[in-house]
Amino acid sequence: MKPDEYDIIIVGGGIHGVGVAQAAAAQGYSVLLLEQSALAAGTSSRSSKLIHGGLRYLESAQFNLVRECLQERSLLLKNAPDLVELKPFYIPIYSETRRPAWQIRAGLSLYSTLGGLSGDTRFKVVPKRHWNQLDGLDQQDLKKVFRYYDAQTDDERLTEAVMRSAQSLGAELEMPAQLIEAQRDNHSYLVRYQKNEQQIECRANLLVNAAGPWVNDVLNKVTHKVSQLAVDLIQGTHIILEGCLNQGIYYMEAPEDKRAVFVMPWKGNIMVGTTESFYHGNPAKVHPLAKEKSYLLQTLGYYFPKYRYHRLQDIIDSFAGLRVLPRTEGTAFSRPRDTIFHTDQADDPRLVTIYGGKLTAYRATAEKLINEFKHVLPDRPAIADTKNLALTSQ
Repeated sequence: MKPDEYDIIIVGGGIHGVGVAQAAAAQGYSVLLLEQSALAAGTSSRSSKLIHGGLRYLESAQFNLVRECLQERSLLLKNAPDLVELKPFYIPIYSETRRPAWQIRAGLSLYSTLGGLSGDTRFKVVPKRHWNQLDGLDQQDLKKVFRYYDAQTDDERLTEAVMRSAQSLGAELEMPAQLIEAQRDNHSYLVRYQKNEQQIECRANLLVNAAGPWVNDVLNKVTHKVSQLAVDLIQGTHIILEGCLNQGIYYMEAPEDKRAVFVMPWKGNIMVGTTESFYHGNPAKVHPLAKEKSYLLQTLGYYFPKYRYHRLQDIIDSFAGLRVLPRTEGTAFSRPRDTIFHTDQADDPRLVTIYGGKLTAYRATAEKLINEFKHVLPDRPAIADTKNLALTSQ
């Protein structure tokens, strides 16, 4: 039997895989997505749940990334109002805070400018008379509090919504489906995968590897040798405790190392995250470490005295995810967050691997990929524009 033929086959059902499926289907291409377990089963259900421009990336001059993320945030607020919600964020400035108030003000001003000076990018200083309304925030040595806006989402539900959108445009989903091997044959790839103990073959003009922490594992299943980028897997842990935050999300400096940590409301409780540490091993076995939980508990208690004496046993849930960062010098916190498209051949690319990527910018990343590799695909009439596609929770 002749294998089914697709314009594009995607490996990986995280936010970038489903984003590429949606973008490709919107351009009229035939699409198959293979997911080994469940949508958003990896990093895309273990993020900080934030749709944001990346205020901290201004320090490393990643202005284009911040501008793009703010533009994508605006689109998601418009297209997915029941999945993405604008929230107030608070930045408290204390005597020992590493970034002084003038620097935060300058950063927020630039942030607003990159966001087009729209109403949802404006910021203000919270008057001192209102500090007692900030969910019990410690006021000792507190000098100033800034408020600005970003957005929060349920990353798993958002991923599922994007996949539903892709399917409504004709994309197909096989899940669970385990990739066995991929073999290049002139100008296409023959892909073999297993579903329900049955091996199935199909062919694609373009194979997209969007497997997140498993990207190099997928490349190892290509029958001919293809180059890989050296990457580090960066573990980020979040904890959830009983409690209530009524005013919004708090952007803090961890007292231990001055890293950015968010304290936020989450499904009637409090979520604190994230950490950044190098991970080695099977991505499927990543789990929160006791030292990470203690670090986050310490940060919460440092700024909110009523949680100061909480112990590890007070944590009602925790989770850890992995970010993929190209291997360079320096700490994970300081590395660029650019997304890299890595190909099997420069002159006739038929395999594209996505390294990195931001949840907020998934749609723009997918659109860039389709546009960049459109020349190896057949001509198809576009049927939709992802900038205008509604995403719903059902």
